[in-house]
Amino acid sequence: MKPFIAKLLRGLKQAEYWVTARFALTALFLLRLLPMESAMNFAERVARRLGPLFGRHRVATSNLRAAYPEKSDEEIEAIASDMWANMARLAVEYIYLDRLFDYDPDAAATGRVEVEGAEIFERIRTEGGPHIFFTAHLGNFEFLPIAASTFGLSLTALFRPPNNPYIADYIYKTRSSSMGGLLASRAGAALQLARVLEKGGNVGALVDQKFMRGVPTTFFGRPCQTSPLVPKLARQYECDVYPARCIRLPDGRYRLEIEERLRLPHLTDGEVDVPAMAQMLNDTVERWVREDPGQWMWFHKRWQIR
Repeated sequence: MKPFIAKLLRGLKQAEYWVTARFALTALFLLRLLPMESAMNFAERVARRLGPLFGRHRVATSNLRAAYPEKSDEEIEAIASDMWANMARLAVEYIYLDRLFDYDPDAAATGRVEVEGAEIFERIRTEGGPHIFFTAHLGNFEFLPIAASTFGLSLTALFRPPNNPYIADYIYKTRSSSMGGLLASRAGAALQLARVLEKGGNVGALVDQKFMRGVPTTFFGRPCQTSPLVPKLARQYECDVYPARCIRLPDGRYRLEIEERLRLPHLTDGEVDVPAMAQMLNDTVERWVREDPGQWMWFHKRWQIR
């Protein structure tokens, strides 16, 4: 009887995933019928109204109060509202990725996307690999692999697929058509990234998610666990590590920033200090988030520790 019940529950979960995906993809299809800016503005207005009704809003405001104890309730709610607007725009932008990213190195001042640090991309391309790029869930972080491709850099990006397999398949197909190599963060992903670096390739990773059994670190002064993957890869391959981020600007514009390589902390034996580097990644992301907190996903349970 128990195997039958387990099979039934799995079937019901798959049915739930299918219905959810059909609803979400239908909504995206209908939005694509609208002019691009109208679709994103509409999604933002809806998200600002509906976001506070979800349980994740309480997670977001709780995290914000812990991070900014000096801010009033009105200020906290305003940041949370900006966060929902950012996430809504990101969702809609998936269906316009082929039109949104219009950066042209030969006409950099004419598009909606600008790049700060283009000379760093150029230098990396000429010096050869391997290199590691890291970023966070800020602005439209999906633009960063596209930018690397624009500068002629082959990049394998690690991503965490949604739990819903139908939505995950849609996102993978959408992203892989313009971003080059994509690698789902499942068992064996670290080995595959290692192989890319062994061959002199470049990898990219998001570093602002919780990681159970990760390295003990702090973020906004609170204890959390951070993935040791990027520090361990940097230690093993002695490669340069570059911070990069996307910032939303007024009037539907974007700025991509790549910063100079990190000066990695080393132990007395010369190897990269993995815990210290993991904290360095957190400190970099915290600096970014503090500059514009409404562009980060505060509803993520970043400080959950097992």
